[in-house]
Amino acid sequence: MSDDIRPTILVVDDTPDNLKLMSGLLKDLYRVKIANGGEKALAIAASDAPPDLILLDIMMPEVDGYEVCRRLKASRATRDIPVIFLTAMSGSEDEEVGLKMGAVDYITKPITPAVVLARVETHLKLKASADFLRDKTAYLETEVTRRTRELAAIQDVTILAMASLAETRDSDTGNHIRRTQYYVRALALKLRDHPRFSSSLDDGVVDMLFKSAPLHDIGKVGIPDRILLKPGRFEPAEFEIMKTHTTLGRDAIEHAEQSLGTPVAFLSMAKEIAYAHQEKWDGSGYPRGIGGDDIPVSARLMAVADVYDALISRRVYKEGMPHATAVQIIREGSGSHFDPDIVEAFLALEDEFKAIAARFADSDGDMEKKKEYLSRAGGVP
Repeated sequence: MSDDIRPTILVVDDTPDNLKLMSGLLKDLYRVKIANGGEKALAIAASDAPPDLILLDIMMPEVDGYEVCRRLKASRATRDIPVIFLTAMSGSEDEEVGLKMGAVDYITKPITPAVVLARVETHLKLKASADFLRDKTAYLETEVTRRTRELAAIQDVTILAMASLAETRDSDTGNHIRRTQYYVRALALKLRDHPRFSSSLDDGVVDMLFKSAPLHDIGKVGIPDRILLKPGRFEPAEFEIMKTHTTLGRDAIEHAEQSLGTPVAFLSMAKEIAYAHQEKWDGSGYPRGIGGDDIPVSARLMAVADVYDALISRRVYKEGMPHATAVQIIREGSGSHFDPDIVEAFLALEDEFKAIAARFADSDGDMEKKKEYLSRAGGVP
């Protein structure tokens, strides 16, 4: 490998005397490559060792200098190599054509050696600056992309860790988080072209739904074990305490937003879901008793996903019900518990829901671990 780090100049001319003249002028300062035709010049420019600058004659047989320049500028690999036209065509219109094609300069023959050397030096310096800025920009773009991916990964892991903390305290397993995530996304994708939902379910919102859905029950961390882990039905007073998990979840996420000091879209959506996923279409839910379109779309989607999963999932104290039975219960809840259009989407997707449930099914090992935890915590009789 050569240790010569000097810039490389490609001289393109069909006249041997001109190639000899230019080579002699440049060789003490630069590495010089020569090409006696346009096709050869293009091949050298596109090689693994492209030149830093091209001195290009215009009047050549077969492929003239204008065509060479056009093809150089049309290729991503060669478009940034500066081209100086070196020609006997001295008309101003000729110079204008050359510059419009992307050349950086235009030198007429017969040449003045000092002028050629000065202009070559100037354009090499300009190219070095442009290369530096381009490399710096590319590096920064790569770094921003890397950091963005890294922050997104940290964010996702943090969300799942927080959600898993809530799930470990009740009879659900961690797979409930994953199942409801995918249920919600499936419903959102199905409904994003629906007239009622198209303005609120674009691709960005669907991504945020998927990211924020695991936090729907984060408020359960604030519910006492004696209530949260109770296997049977709640007493009225116990149920009132249990219902506060929606408000506790909203408040926890809101506190996180305030600590950040800036709005975060997925946290705002997570707050909606945590606070309103127990509301019902007919207004009989909690904590506020709102109904219809007053319930955020995100919470209406989660309501269907959460209830379906609660119905079909195994618990340490009970088996899950059959898929068909759960589907019928969701169907019967249309217009009372659930938004009717979301139920229609669910019914169209019931096979996909069943597949998601199977993909993230709770194993016997999952249930044994949960049973052991609940037994230690006093939640299994």
